[in-house]
Order: sequence, then C-alpha cells, then structure tokens
Amino acid sequence: MTGKRKAEIKNLDNAGQSIVIFGDSLSYGYGAPRGKSYPDLLAKKTNRSIINLGRNGETAIGAVRRIEEALEENPYMVLIEFGGNDFMRGVNFDQTVQAVSDMVDKVQAAGAVAVVVDTGGYYGMKKYSKAYKKIAEEKEAVFVEGILDGVFGKKDLMSDQIHPNAQGYEMIAEKIYQEIKDYL
Repeated sequence: MTGKRKAEIKNLDNAGQSIVIFGDSLSYGYGAPRGKSYPDLLAKKTNRSIINLGRNGETAIGAVRRIEEALEENPYMVLIEFGGNDFMRGVNFDQTVQAVSDMVDKVQAAGAVAVVVDTGGYYGMKKYSKAYKKIAEEKEAVFVEGILDGVFGKKDLMSDQIHPNAQGYEMIAEKIYQEIKDYL
C-alpha cells in the first residue's frame, strides 16, 4: 500500500458495484491472449464485475473528453491509467497531468473511488510518476505505482517493445490488486 489509511480515500462508502478500467492499450490488454489482460485477471482476483474501457493509442488529453462513458456505469471504483501515449507523442506534460487530475475530479464528483495508475519509470516517465502520486495524495485517491516496473524490457514478459504478454499482465494485475484490495 502507498501508505494511505483507508479513512483518507474519498468515496469508499459509495453504492457502486463494478470497477471501471479507464486507460490506454495497457488497460485494453494489447499483446495478451483473450481473457489474459490485467482487467480480466483483476476481475478474478477481486470477484467483482470489471468494465474495461481501455483504448489502444489513447492519450489522457483524449480520454478526459470521454470520462463520462466510465461514469455512466455507476462504478464503485475507476482506475485511471494514462500517460504512456502522451509521452511517446510529445503531448505537453502539464496538459497530460491536468487531464489526469480532471478525470480524478470527475470520478470523485460522481461518487466513485478514483485510482491513479502509474505505468512506471521507464523512458523518462519518472516525472509522470511523481505528478500522479501528488495528484492522488492531494485528492485523496488511491495511487498504484509503477505497474510496468519489473515487467518492462524483460523479453519473457513482453509481447512487443511496449506491451506485456500474458505473464507480464498477470504481474500487473497482482500489483494493482495489492494496492486496491483494502479499498474494496
């Protein structure tokens, strides 16, 4: 756990049932066989309905315009995982961070638990990690640090240069589960 006490997380007592995964190709499960993405594996670990709204190639800037799609599901919790595509496409850092912050605000205003999912410190992404952690702390959201740490760059865990394979996604699902289980 990132050191937060349960009482410091907003909206824990909401009536939502499902968990919405709102992210890019990592959340979509690119590179994994059917049923082996981290959202699929997380559904088994949490024994909760998971709605996967991950989209290949999406940026935080693009996603903030469709966050309502996630909120229409009346979720208990929304995992927000963006930044990699923004970084690779040279999207302005401050705009990316603001988009993630705005998504957290909208999730919390809708009454759900917001979870900021950080991909990790590869390729100069450390500044994103620091910014996302700060957002989570300031807004009383859950923070999941470095889901690709220990996976990225290891050939036996990757389907290509960017995306994990089934074994890599299993490690990601476990990492996320360990951080959110106390809030379910």
